[in-house]
Parts: sequence; C-alpha cells; structure tokens
Amino acid sequence: MYSSDLLKGRVALITGGGSGIGLSIAEQYLALGAKVAIVSRNAERLKDAVATLQARDMKEIASFQADVRNYEQVSAAVNAVVNRFGSLDILVNNAAGNFFCPTAEMSSNAWRTVIDIDLNGTFHGCRAAYAHLRESKGDGCIINIITMQALSGWPGAAHAAAAKAGILSLTRTLAVEWGREGIRVNAISPGPIGDTEGAKRIYEDRGRADLERSRVALGRFGNKQEVANAAVFLASDLASFVTGENLIVDGGRWLKYVSEK
Repeated sequence: MYSSDLLKGRVALITGGGSGIGLSIAEQYLALGAKVAIVSRNAERLKDAVATLQARDMKEIASFQADVRNYEQVSAAVNAVVNRFGSLDILVNNAAGNFFCPTAEMSSNAWRTVIDIDLNGTFHGCRAAYAHLRESKGDGCIINIITMQALSGWPGAAHAAAAKAGILSLTRTLAVEWGREGIRVNAISPGPIGDTEGAKRIYEDRGRADLERSRVALGRFGNKQEVANAAVFLASDLASFVTGENLIVDGGRWLKYVSEK
C-alpha cells in the first residue's frame, strides 16, 4: 500500500509498544524504513517484542523500559533513543490503562491510576520529546491514541473517557502552540480492535462482543493493522498539512449506527 521507503531516515518512539496496537505500529514503521524504539514498563514484554521483530529481519529496533507516569523515566527513555539513533522525529503516545468499573463503584485510586497513565503519560511524552522533535530534519510528529468515546461518554469507563478527552484537548492545544516550530500533533481514535487484549477484556469476556459489533457501521471489529496504517499516514509526508486532527478508525461506530441483520 505504501512505498517501502516512505519513512526512511525517520526515528520513532512508541509508548506501550511491547504489544497490541503499539507493537503493530512499530512493525509497520520498521517495514517502511524507520528506526523504532518501543517503550513499556514491562521488561519481559519488551524483550519478547524485540525478539519477534528481529526474527522478521527488522533490525533497527530498540527498547527502553519506562513507566509513562514518571516524567524522569520518560525523559530518560527519550534521551536514550536520541543517543541510540541520533534524533527523534515521531512520537506515538499509545500507552494506556483501562478496565470496566461503574462510576458509582470506582475508587479514587482507580480513577487516578488511569488518568495518570493515559493523560499524564501523554503529557510526559510530549514534554520530554518536544526539544528533539523541534530539531527534526523534517516535521516533528506526535500521534496520540484516543477514542471517540471520549466525546460521547463511556459508561463503565469514565476514567478512560475523561483521560482521552483531555488528550484530545491537549492534542489540539499543542498543534497550535508547536505548529510554527515544525511539529504536527494529531490523534487517532480506534474503534473496537478485535485482536487486542483490551477488546477481549472489555467486550468479549463480558459477553458484549456481539452487541458492540452491532454498533459498528461496517458490522465487524477492526484489526491492529488498520490502526497502524492510519499511524503511518499521519507520520509521513502524505500528511504534511494535517495537524490538530482526530483521525477516526472505528468502522463508523461513532455514528451510533446499529447494523441490520
């Protein structure tokens, strides 16, 4: 679909890159010529991810352990990426936490944990990467992974919905603040992605997979590759005049369509 050298010479850092959507984005970036660093707080997951990618002859991959809730760790990871590859051009803030819990039963700690990972973690990534992205030879690029349920509301996941809504506001704020410095800032809103642990926990394990599919205009769950394709577009020169955008990749779920049987 894309030219094999579309991202040649670019360096990307992906948080939550050890599995799921983050790992799929990493694989796609590598296949298109980028050098990629994946970041996660789970060292074993990082080790397995790197081994998997290297086994596919994707050698320009590095991993760094960091908890996105801790700014010093994120900053150290960003600096380590620049020391390893010489620059930083693309930041994908993908690390996230979520679990089903009715708001009336949610503890303050549960609320704070998801806000800290999703919203604060995204801010930490953006702030730590800013100076390096500003020095990118092409446009610096930030991609934040959110959801349209940040706007519609997300019963049973108020913490995640509120955090993602905050990230969308941050995305658009930084698009304006940093645009004149050559940094584009966009978001991607995936819908239910069937080949991820999140969809399994939130929909399948709770017996709501069929109901959720009925909300999608295309009548099916998405897959990680479809989100990775969107992340490639936004990171490439094909999107050189796109900033402050929220690219919806949810099969039309945000339209609240119920498909006919």
